Amino acid sequence: MTTEADLPPDADIGPHAHEPHGNGQTSVLLNWLRAAVLGANDGIVSVAGLVMGVAGATADRETILVAGLAGLVAGALSMAAGEYVSVSTQRDTERALLAKERRELDEEPDEELAELAGIYRDKGLSEETARQVAAELTAHDDLAAHAEAELGLDAYERTSPWQAALASMAAFTAGALLPLLTITLLPESWRVWGTVLSVVAALALTGALSSRFAGAHVPRAVLRTVTGGLLAMGVTYAVGSAVGSIL
Repeated sequence: MTTEADLPPDADIGPHAHEPHGNGQTSVLLNWLRAAVLGANDGIVSVAGLVMGVAGATADRETILVAGLAGLVAGALSMAAGEYVSVSTQRDTERALLAKERRELDEEPDEELAELAGIYRDKGLSEETARQVAAELTAHDDLAAHAEAELGLDAYERTSPWQAALASMAAFTAGALLPLLTITLLPESWRVWGTVLSVVAALALTGALSSRFAGAHVPRAVLRTVTGGLLAMGVTYAVGSAVGSIL
């Protein structure tokens, strides 16, 4: 096994040229993409179930359109509000943890240095190397070093609640527009099956993308996502048909 001691003295150190790097920017981008895909998936399933339920009760295009638009707006606003509250809470928690860490660094620098060295020792470094690494990182940026090692946080990067809310709302809206436009623009004879086919195709795409981001088994994720969407549409259509026949 090759170790650090086996490296030639003139060897370049750092990431491979073909691998992405950038202080966590790649991870942040993947998280945003994953959230966008999941938000779009929610929009597809939610509004598809709603308009299919209404279509089961009535063939009136205007009624379906109004119900679908109401569901789209309500869902998008709900997603935005939920994301804003969630990210704001997370941000407040992270700020409180960083403030506590900053206070401890000011009041107990030696104890904090020993704690950091202990973390690196527990990760496999020798006692001497762990102390040296801790001292050098602390000298470079003590808060950043402790935030990353102890809390798993970036000391200076915080997600914006407004950005998260707007991104979530946009993703939900983009997904919801597909079933809404399909079911209102197609002729009545093609309305239901055309919507089912378009939703299945869209869910297969979002399922494949989300599984790729997560490194999961793609066919299994696609089957799970599509099955959930079909179940939602089938149940709501059956409920809508039953209510429509009663009314």
